Amino acid sequence: MEFWIKASQLILSLSILIFLHELGHFIPARFFKIRVEKFYLFFNPWFSLIKKKFGETEWGIGWIPLGGYVKISGMVDESMDKEQMAGPPQPWEFRSKPAWQRLIVMVGGVTVNIIVGIVIYILVTLSYGEDQIHTKDLKNGLSIHPYMQKYDLRSGDNVLAINGVDISNPADINRGIMIRDEYNLKVQRPDGKIETITLPEDIEYDLFKKEGAMQPFGLRFKSTTVDYLYPIKDVVVDAAKDVQIPAHSNIITIDGKGLGTMAPVADFASKKTVKITYSDGKDTISTTVPGKGIKLLFDQMQAYNSGLRPGDKFLTLNDQPIVYFDEIVTSCYNNLGKSITAMVLRGSDTLSLKMKVNSKGVMGFGPKAVDSEDAKYKRHISYGFGESIGHGFTMGMTTLGDYVGQMKFLFTKKGAGSVGGFGAIGNLFSPTWDWYSFWMNTALISIILAFMNILPIPALDGGHVVFLLYEIITGREAPQKVLEYAQTVGFFILIALLLYANGNDIYSAFFK
Repeated sequence: MEFWIKASQLILSLSILIFLHELGHFIPARFFKIRVEKFYLFFNPWFSLIKKKFGETEWGIGWIPLGGYVKISGMVDESMDKEQMAGPPQPWEFRSKPAWQRLIVMVGGVTVNIIVGIVIYILVTLSYGEDQIHTKDLKNGLSIHPYMQKYDLRSGDNVLAINGVDISNPADINRGIMIRDEYNLKVQRPDGKIETITLPEDIEYDLFKKEGAMQPFGLRFKSTTVDYLYPIKDVVVDAAKDVQIPAHSNIITIDGKGLGTMAPVADFASKKTVKITYSDGKDTISTTVPGKGIKLLFDQMQAYNSGLRPGDKFLTLNDQPIVYFDEIVTSCYNNLGKSITAMVLRGSDTLSLKMKVNSKGVMGFGPKAVDSEDAKYKRHISYGFGESIGHGFTMGMTTLGDYVGQMKFLFTKKGAGSVGGFGAIGNLFSPTWDWYSFWMNTALISIILAFMNILPIPALDGGHVVFLLYEIITGREAPQKVLEYAQTVGFFILIALLLYANGNDIYSAFFK
């Protein structure tokens, strides 16, 4: 059910944005008296779901939801209508108009996407306001990834400002460092002392590569009770049927019993089949596997094998008291590949366990979700209409700048492997229908579409813009053959990118 809710939101969002993008081309084309032969939401090879002609334009809905298009007379586009282009130019055709008019037609879609994103942010700000947590209000500081210890930053420290700007949302610290090239931090120590720490330039590349360090700053959570246990590696529990349980999956029950009450693992070896129920973070899955597969699974259940069970509460690690989950993370990070002594509370009993930590700082358990105590410092800000305009415009421009800024990671090995397609976009949406989330994601996607479409790739709007700018600067049109070849090359580039991005989605869904 969650899949269909996300899919419905994605399709509705893209339908709105694609229609408005194409309208951005259609309106200036008609204003300059250029004939528009077709206006389609989604692509329609061979047949259309709906089509109706009004005046000179055929309006329709295609059956492949990968985009949309307007077919403009006298233009080299994805239709590759060479027959039309072979005839003499007609006064209603795109190619007959001045270059500056054609340029306005081509940037119309991108312009509309930017405007739509900003307008949505304005209306969301006006309707919902904004929640802020000013770090100066926090009494127990921030959760800080232990990688930052090398820069003299530890959990419990507080970042009051970055590059001279006060923090009204802890996420802005991460965005500042990772995307905006902001490295100067005003830090308040637990004893109240204020210091300035300047991080090295390009630290974001190190954080991007480091496991779990892409968001080094956050709120602190007193989540020290074990919620579930998981295998630290992917496990093939039935080789004959290629049944695999992914790493970090929440093992819920074995033959209907939880991990705290089930039979010893060795008892399952003689069973013909055993039912495993687990969650992969998206869905709850039940699968039946050979009894011997249970041993293979529990060989990777590192925390279980150390004696940890769901419901246990951490009291100390290596004799250090544990209050916040980030203290467990730090202790693991400081003992990579070693064992640490944990005192845990199980019911009314206090137990001492020897916990293994792997080379990535993982023990093999997930904590119970709790609200941050600092949530009480949340401020709700309401905006009037005039204020919403300014705030919405700033949000739109900041979103665009941040998206462009993060493109630098695309040229790293990890970044290239993280490129996602429709699956990744769909996962932005809430598994329950939430209009606030829907409109915020729609605004984000609109800004992304604007940037992607203006890239100077033939077959995209940006590719056409490059040739038009060449014509305006030199006074000479690019030869039609060059335009046709560029359109063909651009089409194959886009198909390759589409296959690669969605291939990454498939790989992530089934093999990660």
